[in-house]
Amino acid sequence: MSRAFGRLADLPIPRPARPAVLGTFARATGIDLAGLARPLADYPTLDAFFTRTLPEGARRWPRDDRLYASPVDGVAGESGRIVDNRLVQAKGIEYTVAELLHDEAGAASFGGGAFVTLYLSPRHYHRIHTPCRGAIGEASHLPGALLPVNAPAVRSIPRLFARNERLICFVDGPAGRVAVVAVGAFNVGRISAAFDPGWVTNRRGAGPERRTYDPVVPVAQGDEIMTFHLGSTVILLFGPGVDVRTPRVGADVRLGDVVAVSTRDG
Repeated sequence: MSRAFGRLADLPIPRPARPAVLGTFARATGIDLAGLARPLADYPTLDAFFTRTLPEGARRWPRDDRLYASPVDGVAGESGRIVDNRLVQAKGIEYTVAELLHDEAGAASFGGGAFVTLYLSPRHYHRIHTPCRGAIGEASHLPGALLPVNAPAVRSIPRLFARNERLICFVDGPAGRVAVVAVGAFNVGRISAAFDPGWVTNRRGAGPERRTYDPVVPVAQGDEIMTFHLGSTVILLFGPGVDVRTPRVGADVRLGDVVAVSTRDG
């Protein structure tokens, strides 16, 4: 069903019909048309509209190596310390870093660290940016389910984020390694990688894949790294020496807002 919706989203819309079709979609999902970089008639498909860019200067970044910024516009989910390799999905539901990354050894670098969960609904901007400057030397694609990730699903489906399809990139920055985990969901037929053009998830027959980059891919804070082709969730993992600064669960978070702070000396 998600692949079928993806094909529908790729169908060309005749230019005269675009304002009506896309305007109806925007009203149904709560998209703020005042935040568009281009007129509705300039978006040839639903996917092009959904993965729209923001106007120049629409978001601000802290540009401070101690501060990690939200990589997306979204809604705050659970966040906090990583204790005994475990993350909180919702009250009474936990899962492990190793399950999320599908990597026992890689999970060890986040022991004693922190995590932040950010949910993107259909109304949000759907490009994902780097929370800090650094370099991408490693990334992974983990095929999986496409279960819903809305609030009722998060509160009821065990290990939801570790079961769904994921595209993960690791950013090695001034204050240590950060994992940016893009979690697919129902009707999220694709997650594409800007740091590795042509790499797209939800392909038939695809198995787990790990890629390394030599030379590494340098990124500045705020550079685009991935795109959801419909809404889902981003999970950030930090190593020791980082405190989270996210608002209460359910509060809006804007791209560029500070979500974590490094407490390491230097």
